[in-house]
Amino acid sequence: MKPKALILSLVLSSPLALAAPPPVDPAMLELADQSRCLTCHDVDETLRGPAWRDVAKRYRGQPEVEEVLVKKVYEGGGGVWGNDYMSANKRAGIDNIRVLVRWILTLP
Repeated sequence: MKPKALILSLVLSSPLALAAPPPVDPAMLELADQSRCLTCHDVDETLRGPAWRDVAKRYRGQPEVEEVLVKKVYEGGGGVWGNDYMSANKRAGIDNIRVLVRWILTLP
């Protein structure tokens, strides 16, 4: 077997390559459910809104984006993830939104 093929087969067959993403914090999922975020979002799958892991990936390394996202969730908006509009979610409360956004941005 050629060295490149051997390395590739070892990497792909390693447990790390097949491992599922780490489990999410159940308390954060409960808060997201109570805040009605799960109507349009999921951690791993795109529903009406983007998957939260995709959000974390897009904004990784951009600490200034936290307040932008908090405002977007609170006031609503669109145009970043396609043509769909995100409804305002003021009933969740700014503090809960901030907690959720911080958590989302830490997802691997």
